Amino acid sequence: MIKGRKIFVIMPAYNAARTVEQTFRDIDRELIDEVVLVDDCSEDGTARKSRDLGIVTYVHEKNRGYGGNQKTCYRLALEMGADVVVMVHPDYQYDPRLAGTLASMVANDVYDCVIASRIIGGGALRGGMPRYKYVANRFLTFVQNILVGQKMSEYHTGYRAFSREVLLSLPLLENSDDFVFDNEILAQAIHFGYRIGEISCPTKYFEEASSINFARSCRYGLGVLAVSAKVILQRAGLARFAFLDRNGKKIQPAQAAVTADARRERV
Repeated sequence: MIKGRKIFVIMPAYNAARTVEQTFRDIDRELIDEVVLVDDCSEDGTARKSRDLGIVTYVHEKNRGYGGNQKTCYRLALEMGADVVVMVHPDYQYDPRLAGTLASMVANDVYDCVIASRIIGGGALRGGMPRYKYVANRFLTFVQNILVGQKMSEYHTGYRAFSREVLLSLPLLENSDDFVFDNEILAQAIHFGYRIGEISCPTKYFEEASSINFARSCRYGLGVLAVSAKVILQRAGLARFAFLDRNGKKIQPAQAAVTADARRERV
């Protein structure tokens, strides 16, 4: 807990059995009140390993995609009373020891959301990021900054923290169930005027770390450009998109809060 606010870490997981323990062990439990993992129908015993570690674990009965997994993660954390939610990938590509730092910046009301950038500090390539992904990251970030009027170092990190207020106010259920969800939620935060902060985070690319292939990376890149184009069209009044509409479908936490004892619930 930080400043009296409950801090939750969520881990959207898919085939992360080999790395989830190391990720979990490096999370500072003095600052983090609860860790929730949602297994997106893995095939490698991720859920079993997670439960053995004492993590609050839920399992999708069918694969819902990376974005669909996040929607479940955020809903469950909000239902359990989270005031600040930090997403940490369980593949140990990002340093879990920084989760408390991200959460602190939100809990202290410095920012409404904070991302951990692999670009600040120049560690992306040293950490093993494939050069084509680095070039694509820099190009897409440059274009998006121009299109949406920001000066962020990157839009594509999967390590970020959000306040409860942000998560309840954004129409997250209008977002994609695929990887472009990450970009859409940042576009929403920018569009609705929330304060976004960044910290530097080292990254590690290794065999067990998750990564999308070249074809899916290209599809993601096109999706990112489409997101920024939609922001421009919405601002200009030339079109309307549900994921940028205040009245779009939002997460509605259940009245009866989920308890940390419900460790085998299927969702």
